[in-house]
Amino acid sequence: MMKPSQKADLRAAVLARRDAIPEAQRRVRSAAISRKVEALPEFAAARVVMAYMSMGSEFDTQPLVQAVLQRGARLVLPRVDKATKMLALYAVRDLQHDLKSGVWGIREPDPTRCDIVTLPEVDFILMPGAVFDRKRQRLGYGGGFYDKMLALPGRRALTVAVAFDEQVVPSVPTEPHDIPVDILVSDHDLQR
Repeated sequence: MMKPSQKADLRAAVLARRDAIPEAQRRVRSAAISRKVEALPEFAAARVVMAYMSMGSEFDTQPLVQAVLQRGARLVLPRVDKATKMLALYAVRDLQHDLKSGVWGIREPDPTRCDIVTLPEVDFILMPGAVFDRKRQRLGYGGGFYDKMLALPGRRALTVAVAFDEQVVPSVPTEPHDIPVDILVSDHDLQR
């Protein structure tokens, strides 16, 4: 088992590689990865899609969340509860008016405008992460929010992670509670 400091070092090294991708290139590559996700039959069939609003040098989720709304599916976004280290899920109808700056500056649902959603209602989950491997293991940002959510009873949703090739390494250190994603979509690959 890898020590927490080794995980932190791996995360920092991979995020530095991601940060080094020029912004214009990130936009083009994000659009190409988005098209791959939209082409997944599971994405097309999903009536309730959970995603996240990207920040910094992350894969740009904006086109995918807009695609969900445009095709009439229900868009669910998480709101971070730092006290409980859990994610609260909310249905979002309007990206311009239903979101506000939340924890770490992430655009999150405004609970005064959005309805709460339970995890068993969700068909498809777009997962963030810092580091991935071809076995679909992921290393998040260190908060454990998604790991806790995925361990909740009643989840039936397909989990899909998106990453730039710079974020995919030969092996991600895992612990017994870690749950691999069902599908990993990167620039040049799709792992099931």
